Amino acid sequence: MIPNQPIPSSSPTEAVVAWEKCLAIIKDNVNWRAFQTWFEPIKAAALTNSVLTIQVPSQFFYEWLEEHYVELLGKTIKRILGREGRLEYRIQMENAGQRQPATMQLPGSAHPKPSKESNYVNMDYVMEDPLKIKNPFVIPGMKRVQIDPQLNPNLTFDNYIEGECNRLSRTAGIHIAQKPGATAFNPLMIFGGTGCGKTHLLQAIGNEVRRLHPNKSVLYVSTEKFINQFIDHSKNQEVNDFIHFYQLIDVLLLDDIHLFVSASKTQDVFFAIFNHLHQNGKQIVLSSDTPPKDLEGMQERLLSRFRWGLHAEISAPDYETRKAILEMKMRNEGLEIPEEVVQYVAYNVQNNVRDLEGTVISLFAQATLNKKEIDLELAKRVLKNFVKTSFKELSIDDIQKMVCNFYNVPYNDLLTKTRKREIVQARQITMYLAKKFTRSSLKTIGEHFTGKDHTTVIHSCQTVENLMETDTSYREKLLEIQQKVQLAAM
Repeated sequence: MIPNQPIPSSSPTEAVVAWEKCLAIIKDNVNWRAFQTWFEPIKAAALTNSVLTIQVPSQFFYEWLEEHYVELLGKTIKRILGREGRLEYRIQMENAGQRQPATMQLPGSAHPKPSKESNYVNMDYVMEDPLKIKNPFVIPGMKRVQIDPQLNPNLTFDNYIEGECNRLSRTAGIHIAQKPGATAFNPLMIFGGTGCGKTHLLQAIGNEVRRLHPNKSVLYVSTEKFINQFIDHSKNQEVNDFIHFYQLIDVLLLDDIHLFVSASKTQDVFFAIFNHLHQNGKQIVLSSDTPPKDLEGMQERLLSRFRWGLHAEISAPDYETRKAILEMKMRNEGLEIPEEVVQYVAYNVQNNVRDLEGTVISLFAQATLNKKEIDLELAKRVLKNFVKTSFKELSIDDIQKMVCNFYNVPYNDLLTKTRKREIVQARQITMYLAKKFTRSSLKTIGEHFTGKDHTTVIHSCQTVENLMETDTSYREKLLEIQQKVQLAAM
């Protein structure tokens, strides 16, 4: 090979084959939703020597991959292309519905400059247009007609606690608010169960857009209100005005779109609005109780457009997130609640954020009306009426399952006679916790482990106590699982 001459590129087919081999490995190392969200949209662009160029939808997409999957990508590329293998990224920037490629080489090259935002529509002047478009969201008392964004100023990103349950959707929402209509997440569709924070996130996006881009028109609207407005306009032969009004919005936040499934005519109208907004680089954010694939009754042409952007699930918050939400709620309300009460509520109220907030309000009301301090006993009484499944007697089987989950030990192995170190240790800890947190006799505890006698239980408990005194790491982990069991036993 002649020195200093460029190495010829391989055919696009070879790049595709190489990337498909990478995907086969990646698929075995991430969960299916992460794979679907972050790896399926990637396209192989070129393969030059040992450098594979892949095309990603946006700057944010690239940054997320580098932050969360750089190690996995690096190992996978080297496995497929050899020790010299590396990646280059080609980023697609969106501008008013048109995509412009921008290449990023890693490591070391500068980020491509984002495309300029499309011109916004000043609603003050649009509403005075000779068309006399009817505005369903007039702010009363204003000399000039302005749109009411229908936003609650208290629902922001600052008080939207991030956790594993909502990290993707929250992060995508922040990037959208920074560059509405100029990311690959258009539309952004957020889905999850009732009370998990979808409405808060939509409102937070709207408030952040208004803070960063005060000239942009933002509108939050529930699908129920959207449908009712359409019905009213239909009765008055003003459907065109209805469509034109929504086509003027820069950032449309539409909540609970699953309600569209029983309103086929409204779907037709929304299809026209969606197409116009998307083609003109306007941002659309949607929420639903179910993922798009489960929206039976939704027109396929709408579902296909929902798939253009990002689907982000918000699930029920985990324990740490619930605890953080409670602590923030306490600060906002100026309440002081003992730590043991916070832990108890966070552990037992598991369904959604609304139940958590309702519990805090109930605790405060009960303490104020009865002129009592908020303590664990009061919390138990409140939750007894608030959460049906919170109170059940802790069993040895419950503790066995908690220990297995914590130490990643198969449940069936715990009940065998194997002498593997990790199984023996988990078995001893389970016996120790069962003795500590249940009323079961030593004989009963032993019988839960393939007929062990009471002397085995005594020996196991003594072993655990001795290790706690001599092994710091062992002690820290045991205290952590003990706290989880203690919370469950409250």
